[in-house]
Amino acid sequence: MSAAVATIAEETPRRRSAWSLLKATGPAGIAAAVVILLATLVAIFGPLLAPYDPTLSDLSLSWVAPTGGHLLGFDGQGRDLLSRLLVGARTSILGPLAVVVLCMLAGTIIAVTAAWRRGAVDAALSSGIDIMFAFPGILLAVLAASVFGAGLLAAAVALAIAYTPYVARVLRGAALKERSQQYVAALEVQGASGASICMRHLVPNMFPLIVAQSTILFGYAMVDLAAISFLGLGVQPPNPDWGVMISENQSGIVQGYPLSALLPGLCIVLVVVAFNVLGERLFEQAQKARQ
Repeated sequence: MSAAVATIAEETPRRRSAWSLLKATGPAGIAAAVVILLATLVAIFGPLLAPYDPTLSDLSLSWVAPTGGHLLGFDGQGRDLLSRLLVGARTSILGPLAVVVLCMLAGTIIAVTAAWRRGAVDAALSSGIDIMFAFPGILLAVLAASVFGAGLLAAAVALAIAYTPYVARVLRGAALKERSQQYVAALEVQGASGASICMRHLVPNMFPLIVAQSTILFGYAMVDLAAISFLGLGVQPPNPDWGVMISENQSGIVQGYPLSALLPGLCIVLVVVAFNVLGERLFEQAQKARQ
């Protein structure tokens, strides 16, 4: 028994703290994390920071330039642009977060189950993953909107289903590698159950890769949900959302008032780039740890 315990201590990978992982990403990763933190704070506290009602419309103020009381001016419907940006951050960021949480949870369960059971179970789950690759995320979201009605919830669930096979395929390889480690065999000798080993060792040891995949997928989810809202199938006007704001104010670009459409687009680009940069850096660290 003591030999088995020693094997577990020697073979179990050392788990790194979140701060050590972040420091390893370098200046670019840290800068991206700062942008993500600021965007998250705006999403949480935006409604409290908004100086005006983001849905209050006054057509006499359409496209009015910034003033002392309205720092970013008004959009095409005469609504305060700064207030709409601040409040719209909530759905623009929390929507993709819901997509990532759902698909990472489902993908991790599928990957760990396939790696642990192997054999026929692994083959069946892998075949199911291959079939799911045939359904693009945007198409599923459009179908969900046509069946359940336009809204953020249906689009988020549809995108989560579409992203799940990508997550499962990446994490399955990592889970298979962890499954083959000697500490797993030592834990089985001690009588630990499969569920206990997976929850207490396999999944925690895959955590850096899970975080890396989550940050990368967040960017894709944000762009897709913004596109769905732009098409009128996601968040519904007059509720503020960055994708909705681009759709509502695109006419301002040709009329000489581009700020109302460019600012929400710039917010989306900035947040997506930050998540992609951080995700790529974390993925590199996860790959190094697996070698």
